[in-house]
Amino acid sequence: MDKQALLSDTQGHYGSTYSEPLPASTAAAFPEGPQDEEWASAPPADMLDDVVGYEGTIAGGEGSFVLPPISIAEATRRSEPSPQRAWSIPTITEDVAREAFIQFASSICCYSTKPAKEMVFRDLQAHNTYRYRLESFTESRSTEWKMVPYKGQFVDNSTYGMAPLPWDIIVERPPMFQNDVSKVPVPHTSSTKGCPTCMTLGRIACTECTATGKVKCWVCKGRGYQLNDDSCSRCNGTGLQCCGKCSGNGKKTCKTCRGSGQLMVFIQLTVKWKNNILENIAERQSGLPIERLDKINGQNIFTDQQFRVSPIVAFPDSQVNLASQKAIQEHEIQLARTSYIIQQRQTIEFIPITQVYYSWKDEEYSYFTCGIDNKVYAPDYPAKCCCCSIL
Repeated sequence: MDKQALLSDTQGHYGSTYSEPLPASTAAAFPEGPQDEEWASAPPADMLDDVVGYEGTIAGGEGSFVLPPISIAEATRRSEPSPQRAWSIPTITEDVAREAFIQFASSICCYSTKPAKEMVFRDLQAHNTYRYRLESFTESRSTEWKMVPYKGQFVDNSTYGMAPLPWDIIVERPPMFQNDVSKVPVPHTSSTKGCPTCMTLGRIACTECTATGKVKCWVCKGRGYQLNDDSCSRCNGTGLQCCGKCSGNGKKTCKTCRGSGQLMVFIQLTVKWKNNILENIAERQSGLPIERLDKINGQNIFTDQQFRVSPIVAFPDSQVNLASQKAIQEHEIQLARTSYIIQQRQTIEFIPITQVYYSWKDEEYSYFTCGIDNKVYAPDYPAKCCCCSIL
């Protein structure tokens, strides 16, 4: 996405924005990338500066969530409700039900196909099931202080301007309804500090040898001689050997500043996009084991994608209408605490289930046809030589 398109897209959603994408000089200050959590660590509290608009920012943890400004919250008005469509739910015919039953019996070697071919239909009862799904694609922003070793890179400090507020920084958005995370330095918040771990020296005393460069010889255990009273050849009778941790120097490179003695401290902005999902299955108590619903292929019969979707009110199954109302309300209450809802999508998946009642040789039986591919569930099939039923 080019600069102008990105700016236009962000302004369309957020109102006022930081007028420029992150400067190239800012990016150059982080050659390894500020997204490397092992590389960028949390600084001590006494190293943090006061930055206007970031007074509550902490170091470490998951950062401080920053709620969208009022201008964004006011923009989250509900879209105009879509006209309610005329719902037409298909039903299975006797011919389709018989053909599915014959195929089912033919697929099992120990089943006779006679019942399927000779049965007499008594009734077909639809127990259609619907899977309602609401997706709310959100964006949340949090800030935290980070520090990296300073090795002469550009320091984007306050002399270059005021730090833009968290929701004014342009960050390229991923495709809709896809989870993603982006971590970027906040412009004009960087500064250099002396490393507190090594007191700006770049090196620290080796704890293995207590800064002496020597440790007890592991061969003679520090005695200087071996069991036969001969001088230890490993340490030449001294009882000491060179410290392997510091190579005999008595000091090691400071891991905090990596030997530079200086740190660059900055505020990191973390932007998280998340597709929040709520699902509800409206099931008609057909007698079909509920766990089998996951194996049944349904058909998407309704999709509504808008800035804000409206509750479904005229669907033939009242459970779907209620599920839609509750899901939308739940997302509005929960997500608004920390996030901005960018877009919503609700779908209805139709899972056809029909219970077929039939007779064969003056006995009453039933079976189910399930899903758009009419799979059969018949636990009491009348002509089989072993107990077996499949979908």
